[in-house]
Amino acid sequence: MIRTTCSLISAGTERMLIDFGKANPIEKARQQPDKVRMVFDKIKTDGLLPTIDAVRGKLEQPLSLGYCNVGEVVAVGKGVLGFSIGDRVASNGKHAEVVSVPVNLCAQVPKNVSNDAAAFTVVGAIALQGIRLVKPSLGEVVVVTGLGLIGQLAVQLLRANGCRVLGIDFDEVKLGIAKSFGAEVVNLGAGEDPVKAAELFSRGRGVDAVLITAATQSSEPMHQAALMCRKRGRIVLVGVTGLELSRDDFFKKELTFQVSASYGPGRYDPNYEEKGQDYPVGFVRWTEQRNFEAVLDMLADGRLDVLPLISHRFNLEETASAYAVVAGSESSMGVILKYHTRTEKPDEIIREQTVSLTTPSFQGDSKLFPNLAFIGSGNYATAVLIPAFKRAGARLVSIASGSGVSGLHAGKKYGFEETTTDTIKLFDDRDINVLVISTRHDSHAALVLQALRAGKSVFVEKPLCLTRAELDEIEQEYAALKATKKEFPILMVGFNRRFAPQVQKIKSLLLAVGGPKSFVMTVNAGAIPMDHWTQDLEIGGGRIIGEACHFIDLLRFLSGSPITGWQSIGMDCVTRDTASVQLQFADGSIGAIHYFANGSKAFPKERLEVFSSGSVLQLDNFRKLTGYGWPGFKKMNLWRQDKGQNACAKAFVDAIKQNISSPISAEELFEVSRVAIEISEAAN
Repeated sequence: MIRTTCSLISAGTERMLIDFGKANPIEKARQQPDKVRMVFDKIKTDGLLPTIDAVRGKLEQPLSLGYCNVGEVVAVGKGVLGFSIGDRVASNGKHAEVVSVPVNLCAQVPKNVSNDAAAFTVVGAIALQGIRLVKPSLGEVVVVTGLGLIGQLAVQLLRANGCRVLGIDFDEVKLGIAKSFGAEVVNLGAGEDPVKAAELFSRGRGVDAVLITAATQSSEPMHQAALMCRKRGRIVLVGVTGLELSRDDFFKKELTFQVSASYGPGRYDPNYEEKGQDYPVGFVRWTEQRNFEAVLDMLADGRLDVLPLISHRFNLEETASAYAVVAGSESSMGVILKYHTRTEKPDEIIREQTVSLTTPSFQGDSKLFPNLAFIGSGNYATAVLIPAFKRAGARLVSIASGSGVSGLHAGKKYGFEETTTDTIKLFDDRDINVLVISTRHDSHAALVLQALRAGKSVFVEKPLCLTRAELDEIEQEYAALKATKKEFPILMVGFNRRFAPQVQKIKSLLLAVGGPKSFVMTVNAGAIPMDHWTQDLEIGGGRIIGEACHFIDLLRFLSGSPITGWQSIGMDCVTRDTASVQLQFADGSIGAIHYFANGSKAFPKERLEVFSSGSVLQLDNFRKLTGYGWPGFKKMNLWRQDKGQNACAKAFVDAIKQNISSPISAEELFEVSRVAIEISEAAN
């Protein structure tokens, strides 16, 4: 945890984000054609209204800006080595007074490097990683296209490598700075031809490499780079440009083209960034963190000079003015934000974790009313769970989040009384009697146990837990509460599909005929990348535990009978998320769950077929229910998809209000969770 001293606004990257945020929906759609295709696929499967709600929810979510932070370590996580309280560090932390960053994404600042200079560490590492991919050698000729912050740093780093550098830009000020660092320049604003200039600069041989650090939608920089290069030259893209490449440009010269991944090896690898698993230096010499250290070393010995790149300084209170400069027409380079000193703002104020949002309006005995706190404010919680509990009439007391940004957004939007990053306080708050857990799956078991021990009812978004040991501990804790207390907390998992109106209709029809049933549940789950957290068995538990548990519960509900046996056949693939599960029930019913991740998004996601007493019921994507040969029933269609989330939340809230048992018995929750865990263990 770092108390920020200063941070750097990266004019190029953050201006792009600001411009995107200001754009209207049509302009945003034009910039993200892949997202537009996803929207149309969702309309086909889920319908227009749910898709509109989902898109609106996504677009209104705030995004934390910034990734160039300098400050002092004020707390160190368990198992962290190499850092101590009081250390001055540079990190990829956001623009915030206090940030929490992974251990591999920060580095200690040498004593003779100023805070302002250290703020350039991360953008310096971006430039450095691009140059490492260029692999320059002494005397080579390299072009840098785009002389913003990263381009200027690249010029200096290339000069330090003994290269001759040609800088290209439209801005005379930026060209002048690059020239002061030893580059020759080409002024596009004055109509100078970059290709001819590069030919002269390379003595007619063509340049050895081109580093593109510009930000533009045009593909012209790529085309020019290809024309500038000698045969077998190298092109590395660090910025953002159009990528309509001419095969002829690259084919004749056998050019190589590579896109640089930000700060270096480790970027976007959750094992490196989130879990702190470093790469052995003997196999990966330069990682993100080691690139940070290299930049700081060059700042310390004067080979990298960033002070000429600082165009503006603002105090934290002037942030709006700082972004007006970045987004406006005024020429700017490095914009530094200055934060409060300890004299101006003591640590105890800076580290306050709870923010009041509204004045509590509830009057009465809190024990007889659901006073909710949410732990977790991700996409699903914000778009689905919180609105459902609000409609159900619960009092929204507090919402906790890891970063604070999403919690503040959700808190203001839905009328929570406060938002916090201090989860522990929620368990001690006597005014809160219900906790809703919507965090990552690996935290569910510990939070459920803590809630039960605190005497609070708990609604946990599936799954209940990830392992048999966790399930055993929860069962034992619940049994102990049941045995020792007349009034014990309600425990419920968000198995919402059993509460869907069409599923309730199916249940009523099946009760009228009795006898064993046959169920076929087909789930067109869609592929999720292997590096997504849900695929990590330690964090997400895999998709059988994380999502297929929904359908185990659904068939358990419709059968009305305990599961007595199961079999699973999985496709031989790395992710183990394409499988057929066979269930047997005590009443003789059977069920098949086909959970497939290898289908088309254009196909409906969920289809349920029920065969019973010479009749068939078919439910398509929780919108169309059709009866075949069913006496007195033909169809029940909805205008919009309803998977039962609202009814699920209402049933839970009503149980609290009426002081009755849980809408889903604890025995069923434990049974379904155990079966899901066993199936997942067998698959993995």
